[in-house]
Amino acid sequence: MTTSLTTLDRRRFLRGTGIALALPWFEPVAGFTGAAESPVPPKRLACFYMPDGVPMPLAADPAYKDWAWFPHGNGKDFTFTKCLEPLEPLRQDVTVLSGFSHPAVRNIHGHSNADQFLTGARTGPSGDYHNSISLDQVYAHHIGDQTRFSSLIMSTDGGTGTPRGTHTMSFNHSGRAIPAEHRPKQIFDMLFVKSDADAARRLALSQSALDDLLADARSLRQTLSGPDQQTLDEYLQSVRDTEIKVEKAKRWMNIPLPTVDADHLKLDITPEDPRTYLQTMFELIYLAFKTDSTRVATYQLGRENGIGVSDYLARAVGFNLTHQLSHNTKEPGGWKNFGTYCRFLAEEFGRFASRLKTTSEPAADGNMLDNTLLLFGSASSAFHLSRNYPLILAGGKNMGFKHGQYLNYAGANPQGGAWEGGREPWQQEISHEDQPLANLFVTMLQRLGVQTDSFADSTGALEEV
Repeated sequence: MTTSLTTLDRRRFLRGTGIALALPWFEPVAGFTGAAESPVPPKRLACFYMPDGVPMPLAADPAYKDWAWFPHGNGKDFTFTKCLEPLEPLRQDVTVLSGFSHPAVRNIHGHSNADQFLTGARTGPSGDYHNSISLDQVYAHHIGDQTRFSSLIMSTDGGTGTPRGTHTMSFNHSGRAIPAEHRPKQIFDMLFVKSDADAARRLALSQSALDDLLADARSLRQTLSGPDQQTLDEYLQSVRDTEIKVEKAKRWMNIPLPTVDADHLKLDITPEDPRTYLQTMFELIYLAFKTDSTRVATYQLGRENGIGVSDYLARAVGFNLTHQLSHNTKEPGGWKNFGTYCRFLAEEFGRFASRLKTTSEPAADGNMLDNTLLLFGSASSAFHLSRNYPLILAGGKNMGFKHGQYLNYAGANPQGGAWEGGREPWQQEISHEDQPLANLFVTMLQRLGVQTDSFADSTGALEEV
């Protein structure tokens, strides 16, 4: 039987050629009138981290009404304060959560815990450091072979940082930090600019070098003690990861990169122009998702404790250094100043989410936000407090997320207030038992299509979302 190209679903046709998984989603073929089955859209995940916690004035404080980060109310009946007011147009696409944290670090200084935000690992306050795989990388392992890049890992400061001072949200299955990219031009070139003609030769050399290294390692392993064999095995796992990346790069070598309009991007921007920088980084994630270059992204907006160039982000709203705002809440106007910065972050996150919402899904009906799950949050809330993480979940309606609600598990009087000296909030007795954040992660993974019943120290799924 003869079938016309114009009557085929393009994704199915390309699958028939054996390279469907190596192509981005395309606009419908000209003249295509529809297929018997609706195409299944991709499921995407993006996670964002803000450092230094959020404003948590006590209810008796005059600033509580306007500048407490968490909304007032509960369930569907809630009101955004000025901190999150920019998300009001996205109300039905957003869930705010309180009363969640990772049990392993609840009594540790908040600046130490960005490392475990997506892992839930017992990274500890000092000494030996061990992390575990991050949420995004679990999903990247599940879906990453279907796109050119398994995941896109970004931060304002770049690289990996230090143990308990991470510059990246992403950790591999061995718990090793995956370096984050911070230069918009480098990110854009990686995604959309063809590499030089020498790339194929370099890949072949890389494959040969990896083969030789693995052969030498197998011979060396027989001469090592048990502990040293374990150390070598951990190293070899990293080598195998590199080998997988080389093989994948070879498969994609001759497949054209997507073409995008970059005229609106300022790719030479730095955090010294913080608002434009953030908008550019969010836009790069948007373009990567729209072209199906990846379906997994992380962006750490800043490093904890005011270290690094990311501390300049507060200059977008007229302040000098970001971290300082969290320390100055006891000063006149302190809560408003800190809240104004958090409002700026909400504006840019909301701008990104709205961009997805107003973009038609390239491969199916509906919009991109309904097929993209966004997590935005921090590993501390009140001053250095490693509990009651401020969390926003957005998008993913086609995965079953409900939204339009504030899920308050922190109770009516969460810890907070300005630090006046003495014991800090993180050193005080736990007054309320948080929910394990990993329960939310299990739910996210399940609805993203990963078959799992556990993550880190989870105790079950969270059905309320």
